[in-house]
Amino acid sequence: MDTSSAAGKPVQITVMDGYDLKGSKGDAPVTFVRAEFNNAVLGDSSKITVSSEGTAKYNFTSSFEFTSDGANTLDDLAHKPVFLTVFEVLPKEKKQKEEKTIILGQAVVDLLPLLEGECTFEIMAPLHPVIGSPLENLRPGAKCCLEVTVSVSEALLTTAQILGGNLLKVTLEAAYSVPESFVITGPQQNYMVGLQIPSVGEKDYPIFFRNGILKLGGEREQVPRPKKWPIANILAPGAQYIPDSFITGGPYVEEDGELNNPEDKEFRNQAEITKKRIVWDLESRCYLDPPAVANFQKRIADCRFWPVEMTRVPIIPVIKGKSAKVDKTEDEGQVFFHGVAYVNMVPLLYPGVKRIRGAFRVYPYADGTVYEKTKCLFSLFRDLGHQNKLGNVPGVNSPLAKPILSKNLKEEKPPKEKDTTSSIKSQSSDNPLEGDTSLNQNSEGQQYVEAGTYLVLEFELEKALVPKRLSEELASRVKEIIPLRPALVRRTGGAQKAVDDYHTQIQNIATAVLDEYHKMFGKELTTGKDLDNQTLEDHKCQLNYELNCSGKYFAFKEQLKHSVVKIVREKYLKTTAFENQEDLQAFISELYIFLVDQMHVILNQSMPEEAQSSTAVTTPTSSDQLRLFAYEAQVNEDFPLATVYYEERLVRDNQNVDHWLDYGSFCLLTNDVHKAQECFRKALSLNQTNIDSLLLCGLLAIMMEHYEQAEIFFEDATCLEPANVVAWTLLGLFYEIQNNDIRMEMAFHEANKQLNAKLAKEKTAETVDIGGKLDSSLTALGVVRTSSPTKGDVTQDTISMLDELLEDTPKTQPESAENRKQSSIQHQVLSPIQRNSKSFSKEKKVSKGHMSTSVLASSAFHGVTPKPASIFMETTRFLMKVNAVQNPNVWGLKGHFFYLNGNYAEAKECYERTISFVVDAAEMHFIYLRLGSIYLEEGENEKAKNTYMMACKRSPSCLTWLGVGIACYRLEEFSEAEDALSEANAMNNYNAEVWAYLTLVCLKAGRKLEAEQSYKYTLKLKLKDEALLQEIRMVQEMVGFGNPSF
Repeated sequence: MDTSSAAGKPVQITVMDGYDLKGSKGDAPVTFVRAEFNNAVLGDSSKITVSSEGTAKYNFTSSFEFTSDGANTLDDLAHKPVFLTVFEVLPKEKKQKEEKTIILGQAVVDLLPLLEGECTFEIMAPLHPVIGSPLENLRPGAKCCLEVTVSVSEALLTTAQILGGNLLKVTLEAAYSVPESFVITGPQQNYMVGLQIPSVGEKDYPIFFRNGILKLGGEREQVPRPKKWPIANILAPGAQYIPDSFITGGPYVEEDGELNNPEDKEFRNQAEITKKRIVWDLESRCYLDPPAVANFQKRIADCRFWPVEMTRVPIIPVIKGKSAKVDKTEDEGQVFFHGVAYVNMVPLLYPGVKRIRGAFRVYPYADGTVYEKTKCLFSLFRDLGHQNKLGNVPGVNSPLAKPILSKNLKEEKPPKEKDTTSSIKSQSSDNPLEGDTSLNQNSEGQQYVEAGTYLVLEFELEKALVPKRLSEELASRVKEIIPLRPALVRRTGGAQKAVDDYHTQIQNIATAVLDEYHKMFGKELTTGKDLDNQTLEDHKCQLNYELNCSGKYFAFKEQLKHSVVKIVREKYLKTTAFENQEDLQAFISELYIFLVDQMHVILNQSMPEEAQSSTAVTTPTSSDQLRLFAYEAQVNEDFPLATVYYEERLVRDNQNVDHWLDYGSFCLLTNDVHKAQECFRKALSLNQTNIDSLLLCGLLAIMMEHYEQAEIFFEDATCLEPANVVAWTLLGLFYEIQNNDIRMEMAFHEANKQLNAKLAKEKTAETVDIGGKLDSSLTALGVVRTSSPTKGDVTQDTISMLDELLEDTPKTQPESAENRKQSSIQHQVLSPIQRNSKSFSKEKKVSKGHMSTSVLASSAFHGVTPKPASIFMETTRFLMKVNAVQNPNVWGLKGHFFYLNGNYAEAKECYERTISFVVDAAEMHFIYLRLGSIYLEEGENEKAKNTYMMACKRSPSCLTWLGVGIACYRLEEFSEAEDALSEANAMNNYNAEVWAYLTLVCLKAGRKLEAEQSYKYTLKLKLKDEALLQEIRMVQEMVGFGNPSF
C-alpha cells in the first residue's frame, strides 16, 4: 500500500495520570506503567507512589516509529491497540537482591482515530484488573483508569487517503451446529478461520481468527456482547474487549447471508440454542488505501463470492527429540476438517450499503468448486504461497503450545514445480469438478454438510463503496426536472368575475324596484286581500310610469351598463367593432338571451326558501361516477366518450392528483405517450411526494429513453417509501434494462425483503389459507396487490403444477432489442387500466332475441391480441388447481377466462359462484354486467333483471340501467323498462342502444311522437347493431307508425 508520504512519523503515547489505583500491600503502593505495541515494549515509566486518594501522576511518554513498509504499518494501527500495563513494586524483603513486581491491571488504547485523520486525541482508558489483582475489589463508584494522550506531529494520512481510503472490519461471531466429532474432552484443538482481503496488485492481505472456544448447547449466546481483539497474550480478561464495539445480532430475515428465510427459523433456533458451537467473537480490521479500495471493489464485481476457510488444528507441546521428527513426518501437509464458506460480497456494492451480516453454510474444501465460485487458486491453510505468512501473523501463535500446522510450515520443503503446475491446470480446466479428488478425499470436511454447520460473519466498511444519493438531492433533482406548480389563484377579473358583478347589480336593482313598489302600493298589500290580475297589471303600469318619470329607470340602465360591458369583453372577448350589421344583430341576440337567463338564475336564488323548496334539484354527477363511466367506455373501446369523462373530471377539479393519473393512464392506453407524460408530470408537480406519480414519470422517461431521469424518479420513490414493493421492483426492472446486474439484484432483494415482511405482518393478523385472501385494490399503477401463501403452505405438487403451467406457455418469437425493450416496459406496468381492459375485453354478438349488448363489448386494439392466451389465464388455472375455492376473486377470474374463450355456460357457473360469496370480489361491477348479458342471451330475463339491479345498487351507470331496461322490455314490463332506460339516458344520452330500446318501448306503448323522436336519435347516433334495427322496423310495421319515412 502506498503510504510513503506518512513514513517515519513518530507516534507518541503519553500517560498523564492514573485514578483509583490500589495496591496489594499498604495504602501508598509504588507503581509504574509499561507501554507495549505490536509485541514490542515501548518503555517503562518511572516508579510513582500512589497518593491516598488513589491517584498517580506518571507523565510518562513513549513512542514508536510509524513506517509504510516496516514493523508498524497502517494495518497494524488499524487492528492492534497499545497496551498499558500497570505494575506494583513490592517492598524488598530481607536477603532479597531484586525487586519483585506484580501486575495490577492492563489498559487498552485504540489507535483508530489516527486513521480518521486526527493528530491528537485524549481518552480515559479503563484499567482492567488481572485475575487476583486488588483492583478487583474497588470501593463503590470508583473507576480505575488512566488518562492517556496520543499524538502525532502531522496527520498520518493525506487528504486523498482520507477521502479515498476505507476501513474494513471483519467480525467472526461463531460457527453453529458443528460436527459431533468436535468434543471438549481429549486433545486440545485450535479452531481457526481465515480469509484474504484483496490489496493493491497481486498482493492479498490475510486475516486469521484463532483460538475458537468449543461450547456445548443449552442456551443462546447473549446479545449484545462485546467484540474481542484478535490478539493473544492479553493479560487482563477485560482488556480483550474492543471499547464501544458490540455484537448486536438481529432478526434472521434481515440478514444478508443464507438461512434467512422463514422456513429456516426452526433450524436456526435449534442450532443456536441446543447444538454445539464454536465461539470467537473476534473483530479484525484492515485499512484500504484508495488503490486498494478500487481493487477491492473490482474483485467483488468480478468474483462475487469470497472463500472463508475453516479448519481444526491439534495443539501439542513443543517437544525436543526424535519423536518430534516422527510426528512431523506423519502429520506433514495435512489440513484437518478443512471447510469453506462462500460469502456473497455483492451487497457491499449496493448504493449506501456499508455492512453485511449473515449466516453462511460451511462446505468441504474442494479446489475445483472453490475456483469455480471464487476464482481463487490458493488456500490459506494449505498452499505454500500463504503458509509462510501464517506463522508471522501477530497474535496467531499460542503462548502455551504450537499447532502442528505452524511446525509443518517451517520445515516443509517447497513443492515441485511440476506439482504446482498440474494443480493450477486442474483448477483452471473447463470442468473443474471433474477429476477433483479433493472432494472425495475431504471426508472430514463433508461432516460440516452433514451437521449443517454455518458461520455467522459480519463485514463492515467505514464508508460505502458506492455512495447513495441523499433524499434531499433526489428531491432537488426532481424539482429541477418538474418544478412545483402551486394551485392557480383565481383572477379578480375574468369572465366569472364579470358574471358575478352582473348578478350583484341585478340583486341591487331588484331590491330597489321592490322598495319602490312597496312605497307605492304597500298599504294595499297589508290589508291581506288577494290581488286580482287586473290590479297587478295596473300596479305594473303605474310602477313603469313612475320609474320613467323619475329617471330611476335610466339610472338602473346606467348601473347595469358597466357589468354588461365587462361580460362582453371578458366572457365573449369582443373588443373590436363588428364588420357588418348581421354579425352585430346575431351577437346582440345571443347576449340578450344570456343576460336574461342569468337574471332569472340570480332572481331564483334570491327567492324565499318556501318558493325554492318546490324547485327541482338535480344531483350532480360525482367524480367517482365519472371515473366509472370513463372506465366502462374505455373497456368498450369508446375512447372519445372516455376522453369526455376524463376531461370532465379535470375541469371540475384540476388540482386532484388522481384525476391526472387516471387520464394519463388512459392516454397510455391509446398510445398518446406525450399527453400521458404531460398528465403524469402535472400530477407530480402538484405533489412531488406522490409515489405513483414518481413511478409513472419514471416509466415514461424509460419509454422516451431519458434513463437518467428515470433512475432519479425511481430512486426518489424508494427513498420516500422504503417499504414500497412496487417501487423496488420497478427499480430492479430498470437496472435489468440497463444491464446493471448488481443493482438489479439489490433492488429485487429489497423488494423481496419488504414483501416477506408485509406477508409476515399479515400472517400475524390472520391465518392465510392456500391462495390467501386476495384483497385486491386497483391503484393508480394498476397493480393488484394480493396476499400470497407462505412457502410452507405450498406443497411440492403445487410447485410442480406451476412449473408445468409455465412450461406449457408458448414461447414468443425473437425480436429486436429495441422492440423488446419497448414491449418489456409496456408489459410490466405502463398502462394501469390497459391490463384490466385486456382481461375484460371480448366482443360478443348475441343473435338470440335480436339483442346486441354493448356491455363490455370490446375487441383487440393497439396491439392487444384478441385471443386470450396470456399468463393471466394460466395463473387462473393454477389457482384453481391448488384448490383456492373459497376465494371470490379466483372464481371471478375463472369466469372471465371462460367468458373470453366463448364458453358462456362455464362462465355463468363461475360468476354465479362468485356472487354467492359473502365477501365481494374486486371487480363485481363487470361480473354483474357479464352475468346479466349471459342471462339475456339465454332468455333468463328475470335473472338478468335482478342481476342488473344489483349492479345498479352497487355502482349505477348507463350500462347497468340499460341492462335493467332490456330485461324489463323482454319481460313486457314497459313502464319499468321506460324508467330504467330514462335513467340510462340521463347518465349518457349519446348511447344509441338506449335510444333504440326507448324507441321499442314507445312503439309498444303507442306513443307516436316519442317513438319517432327516439328513432331519429337512434339513427343519428348510428346504431351498429343491425339485428336490433331490424327488430325496430318490424315493430314499426306492426304498429303502423314510428318511422317518419313511411
